[in-house]
Amino acid sequence: MAFELTRDDLRDLVRGAALLGTGGGGDPSIGRTLVSEALRDGRSVTIVSPEELDDDDYVVPTAFMGAPSVLVERLPGGTEAIDALRALEGHTGRRATATMPIESGGINSTIPLFVAARHGIPVVDADGMGRAFPELQMETFAVYGVDGPPLAIADERGDTAIVDTGGDNKKMENWARVLTVQMGGVSHIAAYGMRGADIRRTAIPGTLSLALTLGRTLREAREQHRDPMRALKDALADTLYERGDVIFTGKVVDVDRRTVEGFTRGRATIASFDGDENCTIDFQNEFLLAKVNGRTRAIVPDLVTVVHMETGEPITAESLRYGHRVHVFAISTPEMMRTPEALRVFGPSAFGVEEDFVPFEQLPAGSHSSMVPEKEVAE
Repeated sequence: MAFELTRDDLRDLVRGAALLGTGGGGDPSIGRTLVSEALRDGRSVTIVSPEELDDDDYVVPTAFMGAPSVLVERLPGGTEAIDALRALEGHTGRRATATMPIESGGINSTIPLFVAARHGIPVVDADGMGRAFPELQMETFAVYGVDGPPLAIADERGDTAIVDTGGDNKKMENWARVLTVQMGGVSHIAAYGMRGADIRRTAIPGTLSLALTLGRTLREAREQHRDPMRALKDALADTLYERGDVIFTGKVVDVDRRTVEGFTRGRATIASFDGDENCTIDFQNEFLLAKVNGRTRAIVPDLVTVVHMETGEPITAESLRYGHRVHVFAISTPEMMRTPEALRVFGPSAFGVEEDFVPFEQLPAGSHSSMVPEKEVAE
């Protein structure tokens, strides 16, 4: 059922979206500020379910593209995603009747909200990743038969371009990535324009309302002095994601991070508080692979998230720092993302990981305890 998003909802929504974003999707505070200002100006954001769309509605997802670490230094002006949408509308000769996220993630769950407020159209409560992935062809839209091109791309100077690679979604990603690098490492896009009927067939439903629920769950657990991780696990049980659990707790002791070919790549190392165990997390914009003592505990497309131990606040890959005390929390991905055709597009091999996908709930749990020594809490 459709609902109006309020300014009070925003902090919970971006918190939950950052959690689902698995470390990627951009700084959530940037998107929250853009949407908050639009609402302060008297504009509104209506969120509708896929079931409320007409079959022939023309829905165009909008998003940020590039290295999240660069976005921290090059803040958006606010017009880029709208410029991209208008460029695509001009190219296709069709006006969008709604927009939606391409992924769940910090800024990329909020860019469509801002576009909707400024463009006067609703936002669909769904997306094409159910988490965040670093490349544009890694969409359930593409897996189940929707072409991404034509794509419109824009930068903060008002420059726009159209990328039309026919039905080749990977080439669309490659060309858009080159343009993004030339634009300084960040851009905004509109792509995967599709019918309402296609959204019901190919999108992961309810991810915006899920982000709102998960963000509220973490906040209320903290306010009520309950365990945020237990509350999060309980909240996931009745959703498409079904399962979530802490797989490691400790302190970040090293982060190797670099920007390569438009992506933020690297590895984080977390040590247990007694120093006997460790967890490594590989990332490419998003957290992809978590190993405890060298053994895989969660692997893409399942979600690997990192949250502050005391507050449950999600930490993005670009903001993870030495000394952070964290929980590593794994979440099972929806079944439509675990099919053979989906795994060919965004399974481990798509990231050069030479392991087969095994659902995290089937991987053996380690012996690591999440209990924190008393001296560590006092520091």
